Amino acid sequence: MKKTLLSVLQIVVTVGLLWWIFRNPEQNRKMLEALRHANLLWFVPGIAAIGIALLLQTERWVILLKVQDIVVSKSRALRIMLAGMFFNLFLFGSTGGDVIKMFFIMREAPKKKAGALLSVFIDRVVGVLALATVSLAVILPAFGRLWGHEKSRAGILSVAVILGGSLAFIALAWAVDRMKLTSKLPHWLPMHARIAEAAGAFSQYGKAGRAVGKAFLLSIPAHLMIFSTFYFGARAFGADLSLLNIYCVMPIVSTVTALPISLGGAGLREGLFQELLGSLYGTTPEIATVISLSGFLMAVFWSLIGGIAYLLYRSSSPSGIAEMEASVEAVEHRIEEQAESGRQIE
Repeated sequence: MKKTLLSVLQIVVTVGLLWWIFRNPEQNRKMLEALRHANLLWFVPGIAAIGIALLLQTERWVILLKVQDIVVSKSRALRIMLAGMFFNLFLFGSTGGDVIKMFFIMREAPKKKAGALLSVFIDRVVGVLALATVSLAVILPAFGRLWGHEKSRAGILSVAVILGGSLAFIALAWAVDRMKLTSKLPHWLPMHARIAEAAGAFSQYGKAGRAVGKAFLLSIPAHLMIFSTFYFGARAFGADLSLLNIYCVMPIVSTVTALPISLGGAGLREGLFQELLGSLYGTTPEIATVISLSGFLMAVFWSLIGGIAYLLYRSSSPSGIAEMEASVEAVEHRIEEQAESGRQIE
């Protein structure tokens, strides 16, 4: 029931945001005019940048899988990553492509299902830590200017709350594992199950500092590559924006659109670009919108390839989304129970 309600809310919010963004006929005309005069060759390095980010993310995940003694070829891991990317954009609800990744990697290692699932969780944690690091690195030098504008100030506060909350959860789960408190957590505690699952993950990866550190280092250029796609979009439409300008706003955009507010961040991302680029750099609403759409479409290119990868992967053993979610939930429940009892997760 909760998932259905969330999906309905996402659809309603997405439709409302898109109506708001495209409600002005004159602005729509200017966007079409910008498209006619765009140099679409700039999309090529943008698409390539996302491809590089995918390769870096795949390498990161393969490293984390090896900690669990799960050996998967990089080409196979990339196919799973692409399938996950497809569902990150188009799957309703808040789970995105993680369920797809978890299900397929558990099929690759049927005797190490818990370890396979934990690798996806730690991969997500490492990505959040790297995003927080990149956000700090690009926002701090331009903090005075960003803080001086109401829209960007609100964006910085949003990033601080969202990433701060994520980091606090990570710190809490790590502390619970270090002090062996998992079995003592009261069941009424909010996110009790998630804390137990996270503690189990940290227990598994606690002795693999070098591997986790390498995965973290790979995450930083991966984030920067994804941010850069919007710079190439800006160049395509002749916007007077530097790479640093784009880097300053992307942590805000990426962090806020990662929340399950709209489908694939549609509408929300365009609104953020309009507000941030307009207030900070004087970019017109129509140009800000087409920059946002261009970055999104570059990601869609790879997501459609991911859809093909998913269909080919799924054909070897057909399974519906509901079955995949049930399989993942069963393993998550087992991890929680093992973490609470203090047993080794296998």
